[in-house]
Amino acid sequence: MAEPFSWVPAGINTDVPSAARVYDFLLGGGHNFASDRMVGDKVLQVLRDGRAIAASNRSFMRRAVLLMMDQGITQFLDLGSGIPTVGNVHEIVQHENPDARVVYVDYDEVAVSHSQLILEGNANAGVVQADMCRPHDVLSDPVVQDLIDFSRPVGLLMVAVLHFVPDEKNPAEVVARYRDAMPAGSLVALSHLTADFKPDEMGAVVEAMKQSRDPMYFRPLDEFLPMFDGVEVLEPGVVPAPRWHPELGPAGEGGPEDVYVGVGRTL
Repeated sequence: MAEPFSWVPAGINTDVPSAARVYDFLLGGGHNFASDRMVGDKVLQVLRDGRAIAASNRSFMRRAVLLMMDQGITQFLDLGSGIPTVGNVHEIVQHENPDARVVYVDYDEVAVSHSQLILEGNANAGVVQADMCRPHDVLSDPVVQDLIDFSRPVGLLMVAVLHFVPDEKNPAEVVARYRDAMPAGSLVALSHLTADFKPDEMGAVVEAMKQSRDPMYFRPLDEFLPMFDGVEVLEPGVVPAPRWHPELGPAGEGGPEDVYVGVGRTL
């Protein structure tokens, strides 16, 4: 039986777990269902620091946004945004600049429905339900066109989402199509889970996530690096999350390094 949350769109089968809600569970959020918690518990059984890895990735997103703002970026496109929990992009940027604009993009109906609720009345933020692997659909969406001025630099975020893109969809090509649509001087933040450091445990996570509608594809560093082709990678390069600008805020320095991250500037 579906759980009676008012923010669940009609017709959604809550017995089918989704990556957005499993991630919310790992972050300690409350916008998930029994099916998501079951998968999340299996992840934690094989990966004891699963919550710390999720938090490290989330912390990178915050630091990347702060760096983008410091570089003068005032508009953000967050692809695969998931369920907006405390400290999401619009809260970070609009705390400093109420006129900053943010568009969230996700294909998960529950994530989009909840985003719409929390953004109600926020004229400078919007949400689009779309598959980020279809860049034309995303970039031509009326919400994106209304809120994002593509004559000025954009902060493009693809955080904790590329490891859900299978090889046959060519994640590097997906990134390249967005990169090519961004004005010069835009900043692109990418993160990607890897099995480089914990192959057995991460292999078990992949198995656990096969039960969701969002299987995972962990990649080594040499498969992540091509996703930065065509941009100027900012210091300190493409590194494990705790090593990326820890001075910008809590980074879990010395914590799990199972997420590769980086930020690049479009040319």
